[in-house]
Amino acid sequence: MNWTVVTWCCRLLIGGVLLASALGKSLALQGFVDVLVTYRLFPDWSLWPLALGITGIEWVLAAWILVGRQLSTGALIALSLNGLYAIGLIITLLRGLDLPNCGCYGVFFPQPLRWYSPLEDLVLVGICALLRIGANRSDRPLDKMAQ
Repeated sequence: MNWTVVTWCCRLLIGGVLLASALGKSLALQGFVDVLVTYRLFPDWSLWPLALGITGIEWVLAAWILVGRQLSTGALIALSLNGLYAIGLIITLLRGLDLPNCGCYGVFFPQPLRWYSPLEDLVLVGICALLRIGANRSDRPLDKMAQ
C-alpha cells in the first residue's frame, strides 16, 4: 500500500471537513449556540465558551492537518474529537430528542439528527485512524527509502 497517497488523501478529506465545519459555525456563532441548546446536555452558562472552544479547535485542527506537521498527533486529536461527536449524537438519539439541525456545519448547511448521523462521525474516526497510521509509516526512515 502506498501510504504517502493514503495519507495525502486522508489529510485533504479530514482537513476539508474540519475547515467546512469551522467556517460554517464561525459565520453564525449565535446560531451554533442555539443548536447546542437543543441537545440539552450543557448548562446555559457553558454554551458560548463551548461554541467558541469547538469552533476554535476545528480551525486549529484543520490548519494543523492541512499543513501536515506532527501529523500523527493532529490525526489523534481529530480522531478523539470525532469520537466525542459520535458519542454525543448517540446519547442524544438514545434520549429520543428530535433535532432539526445537528450543528455539524453550523446553521448554513443544516443536517437533521438521524440514526445514521453518528455513523458519519465514526467513518471520520476511521479515516483519522488511517491518517495516523499513514503519518507514522511515512515518518519511518525505511519507508522513505523504499519510496
